[in-house]
Amino acid sequence: MEKQQKSSHVVLVMVTFQGHITPMLQLASILHSKGFSITIVHTEFNSPNPSNHPEFTFISIPDKLTESHFSDKDPASPVWNLNKNCAAPLQQCLEKILHSLHHIAAVIYDTLMYSAQTITEDLGLLGIVLRTGSATTMLFYPAFSQLDEEHFVYEIKSPELQALQLKRLRALLSQNATKAMTEVRVAFANVLKRSSAIIVNSMEFLELEALSKVKQYFPAPIITIGPLHKLAPAICSSVLTEDDKCISWLNKQAPKSVIYVSFGSIVNMDKQELIEIAWGLSNSKQPFLWVVRPGMVRGSEWIESLPNGFEESVGERGCIVKWAPQKEVLAHAAVGGFWTHCGWNSTIESICEGVPMLCRPFFGDQHLNTSSICNVWKIGLELQNLERGNIERTIKRLMVDMEGNGIRKRAIDLKEKAAFYLMEEGSTSCSLNMLIKHILSV
Repeated sequence: MEKQQKSSHVVLVMVTFQGHITPMLQLASILHSKGFSITIVHTEFNSPNPSNHPEFTFISIPDKLTESHFSDKDPASPVWNLNKNCAAPLQQCLEKILHSLHHIAAVIYDTLMYSAQTITEDLGLLGIVLRTGSATTMLFYPAFSQLDEEHFVYEIKSPELQALQLKRLRALLSQNATKAMTEVRVAFANVLKRSSAIIVNSMEFLELEALSKVKQYFPAPIITIGPLHKLAPAICSSVLTEDDKCISWLNKQAPKSVIYVSFGSIVNMDKQELIEIAWGLSNSKQPFLWVVRPGMVRGSEWIESLPNGFEESVGERGCIVKWAPQKEVLAHAAVGGFWTHCGWNSTIESICEGVPMLCRPFFGDQHLNTSSICNVWKIGLELQNLERGNIERTIKRLMVDMEGNGIRKRAIDLKEKAAFYLMEEGSTSCSLNMLIKHILSV
């Protein structure tokens, strides 16, 4: 097998949004460490820097995306346009690679680039989809075909799945659904049914009931290889420049005292929301490390919208940066809580470090992840609204009160389970071997 692996070439089709770049590069690094040669086909928007990954071949395809595509409040709009604009260039690109190499072992594509499945079928290639979200999100896809929703979602009897409140979340996601959103969701479901395998960045024990239900619906093998960030060699995947000076600030703080605040790479908010967060953090009296991305606040370049008197009230107790080395921050002894938008990468990184979460979802699967965190795993609290008094109270519940102690204990228990899962002979190793055999099977 070793000789065969070294002659095998895998093409990974990357969508260049930060939350999707990172797991795809991590998977590429893992496969490369197993002897596969790697070509990464990526869209022009947010292009990765090839010099950071000299072991891979990078090929860019035009996407015709502009900032106007992202100004729309419909998060499905850029995805819909991406597939419309990239289908022909992607097919031409794969044809050239195939002509040059004569063989492609597999094409692994991000779910968001769902047009890749039809292209791989037309070219007679093995198409494998990478889910950068949780396995639980796949529970929703059958429900988008109205014929299946009653049996698949609403009649779930498992206490764990009932705790997810799928019916409420289904209604939430269906509110104000645009044409693009509906089309994208249906496309996701079709791709998951047609793909030869589905890779999920997760751990079996985390989503046992959801995986059991999902496997009843999707015919392709579901391979849980995760957490990818723990399996992959250290890589540079951040589009934004990380400010590692915040680590020096963390070194001066007491153990488990700091609330780390980051809402990911896409979320935007209004000036008033920023002001409420600022006073909530100030009034909580807890040390905090707060990531405020340039342009995160609508109409502001960076932190000029912070209220008068805020910096004086906080002093050395607060540290604000444009971007942070998140995995290093979450592993730091001073960090006792993570106020997060509940993107899947952030969620699984926090779980692996045993850090309890304060959840404020904004859109999409963030609501489902929040439900898992707060209702199933019970390792976090949901922040229902961004009002300074509510923020102050909820931070104290998590960081100071007895309630937070129980949440922290459960978070540490999950960390220990994850560490066991990652052992060399553990489930992750078996899943990786399963993926390699699947790639080499054709």
